[in-house]
Amino acid sequence: MKAEILTHLNDPGQLEKLYRTNKVNFKRAFSALYPELKGNSLADFWNERLNYETDEINWGTRGELLFVIIATLVAGLIAKLPALLSIDEEFFFSRNIGFIIFPALSAYFAWKNQLSIPKIAIIVGTTLVGLIFINSLPNVKQSDTLVLSCIHLLLFLWSILSFAFVGEARNNDEKRLSYLKYNGDLVVMTTLILIAGGIMTAITVGLFKLIGIDIEKFYFENVVFFGLPAAPIIGTYLTQTNPQLVGKVSPVIAKIFSPLVLVMLVIYLGAMVYSGKDPYNDREFLLIFNALLIGVMAIIFFSVAETSTATKSKAEILVLFLLSVVTIIVNGIALSAILFRISEWGITPNRAAVLGSNVLILINLLLVTAQLYKVFSKKTNINEIGKTMALYLPIYVLWTIVVTFIFPLIFGFK
Repeated sequence: MKAEILTHLNDPGQLEKLYRTNKVNFKRAFSALYPELKGNSLADFWNERLNYETDEINWGTRGELLFVIIATLVAGLIAKLPALLSIDEEFFFSRNIGFIIFPALSAYFAWKNQLSIPKIAIIVGTTLVGLIFINSLPNVKQSDTLVLSCIHLLLFLWSILSFAFVGEARNNDEKRLSYLKYNGDLVVMTTLILIAGGIMTAITVGLFKLIGIDIEKFYFENVVFFGLPAAPIIGTYLTQTNPQLVGKVSPVIAKIFSPLVLVMLVIYLGAMVYSGKDPYNDREFLLIFNALLIGVMAIIFFSVAETSTATKSKAEILVLFLLSVVTIIVNGIALSAILFRISEWGITPNRAAVLGSNVLILINLLLVTAQLYKVFSKKTNINEIGKTMALYLPIYVLWTIVVTFIFPLIFGFK
């Protein structure tokens, strides 16, 4: 996008076309370029236009609204399939919950980015492969590989969504980083929608109870079943048409939570030593420990994505650096624990999956931490942090494919 803006800087028509094609990406790219373009009359005009704040909500075009309504209805109908076709709910939702949301979001971005037919075919084809594979796995009770496949299938569908979002097969660091930021913004917006929906649900059910009509069962089986899948779809639509809605909230959240999580982690590690709990001999504690690691990694990713799109103070970079260092320590403990358990009790699907994930996360953390140190010591540009993260994302995708599709075959569906 930056290259396109620079190429067509004196072509108002082409700049308008670029803006309408992808407003969020255009604004971020232009904001990064503007310090160098200040003084150019057209650049100054676009800066004022992009940064003009209005209280009005942009509801997009009629076509966009129609697309969102149809996608919401389709997602709700997919969620209702067990009730409509008498399918076992546990079987259906454990394997197919990702297909309720991700295909709708992928379709939205494929349509929004005007992807070519071959690229749409890749999205549809890979989604169908996942759908057929996960529903073809034997319904074995207490199958570790089945559980791992179901969990990692969500990440596989998330990867397909990233392809639709980026809109191209070749490397594009800026758009990959924008995808991470979109995920953070989506979490914020979806949470707000769900909170509002929860309040409305409580009020509606309560009001009907006051007049002696119990609609709770009907409401949850119909309205809520359509409302839950609708939340991320509507959240995506709002973040793309109105980036200003969470554009200021997300950086604040990143700025507040990064130091808080850093303090929490340091205290937690001290409390772990004091309590005598360790992940070496306690399997449940190891699982919780790894869940904590993934959560902190997500916060680092989100914070770095925000950091790479704006100017940050040295103190904020230092907090992110220290958070990464402490997370490396947490990762080291988790990695040593899983290696200990493998040496004592042998390899299992779960241990293999956790081991591979921890190794990948550790390498990624080391790379990001090294870049944060260079930025803090003014040896490199802040954008290098985002590039490091963006370049590493395909490695996670490959590991997701391995666990989802190959682990069940390697371990005999156990």
